Amino acid sequence: MPAKTTAGPGPSARERLLAAASELFYAEGVHTVGIDRVIEKAGVAKASLYNTFGSKDELVLAYLAARHARVAARVTRHLERYDTPRDKLLGVFEAQGEMFAEPGFRGCAFASATSEAHGEQVDLAASDYRAWVRGLLTGLARQAGAPDPQQLGRQLHMIYDGSSQAARMDHDPLAAAAASRAAEALLDAALAAPEG
Repeated sequence: MPAKTTAGPGPSARERLLAAASELFYAEGVHTVGIDRVIEKAGVAKASLYNTFGSKDELVLAYLAARHARVAARVTRHLERYDTPRDKLLGVFEAQGEMFAEPGFRGCAFASATSEAHGEQVDLAASDYRAWVRGLLTGLARQAGAPDPQQLGRQLHMIYDGSSQAARMDHDPLAAAAASRAAEALLDAALAAPEG
């Protein structure tokens, strides 16, 4: 007779609410998705949402924080494949391209959220994410030997943003490959520029 296996506890109410919010908010927008839809999709009581997050605004912030952590972890894992700062810098755009190719890609969650739900906390969450992206690109530019890593990081960040917009608005999953080529040209030009 086969041994019985006991299933471990399922996801907590918090995890179910966050998963439901993440799916719905990303696909349809933080403003248009009502709290009742999130509760229904999560399969929890309304009191669970308020006991766990306190409000829809707090759930939106938790969604954005989780999105930031997920993107950062994914990019960091992707960059572990490379040894040199140059390859890692270009790898940021490869990682971005993997995100673009995912079914259901809907652009930058932070751009969407700030365009719909302006508020100090949402703007701060978006600013934190953008600072992370800019810091990553600037740090890699510095490590690669760019004479002005701040300027190069800023330029690369603009390419990163544009790539995301093109992937979303033009439905172009290859936008990241074009962005990588533009980033490579900028990096090569920066490294070839005489110091002074």
